[in-house]
This record gives sequence, structure tokens and C-alpha cells, in this order.
Amino acid sequence: MNVGPHAELVDALRRPRAGRAVTATEAECQRTIVDAARLAGWLVHHTRPARTVRGWRTPLEGDAGFPDLVLARRRPPGRLLVVELKRAPRQPTDEQRAWLAALTAAGVDARLVYVPDDLDALLAELVHNPSPTERPTP
Repeated sequence: MNVGPHAELVDALRRPRAGRAVTATEAECQRTIVDAARLAGWLVHHTRPARTVRGWRTPLEGDAGFPDLVLARRRPPGRLLVVELKRAPRQPTDEQRAWLAALTAAGVDARLVYVPDDLDALLAELVHNPSPTERPTP
């Protein structure tokens, strides 16, 4: 069950759209995450691919598979979150898994998020919940 100010939006993204038996696309969920993050004071980076005569290309140099979103929170103590979005049953590529593993090994909170299934939890974390290092110890 969804709670919080984003509950209606998440529920709407999970419902099939008119005339289709498909819920929200990965792009629609990403837009929701970006909007929520910005409203909550996070800096957001996403590199959009562009259509060229040779198909879709992402105009940057580097290794393939870099995650979809980089989110950085300004307020102390600061936080960096790197997210690869997928819709089930799609799986990340080997290159995407390699990036997530390398970033995690470097101490970055890098993760795979299935949308819209895990959207509510991610939005709640961005908007309301502190990172594990910010939570008071019992």
C-alpha cells in the first residue's frame, strides 16, 4: 500500500493506460523520479540518447552501460545515488552490471531499480527517508 504525497502518482503509474494493458513506461517513471528528486533538493544528471541516421546514440565518450540517473543531495551530510532503471522482465546488460558493481565497490550507493514496482520505495527515500548513515542508532 502506498502512503505519502506521491501515493496517487505511483498508483496511477502502475495502472494500465487507456486502451493498453501496459503500465507506465520506464521513461515515464524516470521523469517522475527526476521531478521528485529535484523537488526534494537533489541535483540530477541523465544523459539522453539522440536519434541519428545510424540509430540511437548517446553523445559521450566512455564505457557502455553507465546507469540512467546520477542523483546528488546537497544538504549535509550529502549523498550520491546512482540508479539503473529497468522494467520487468528486462534485465541489465553485462555492461550495466559491471558499472553498478564498480560503483558499489568504490563506495557509491549504486543500484538497480525495477519500475514501476520499486518506484514507491525510491520516491519515499528521495523525499522522506534519510540515508542509512543519517539514521539515528538505537
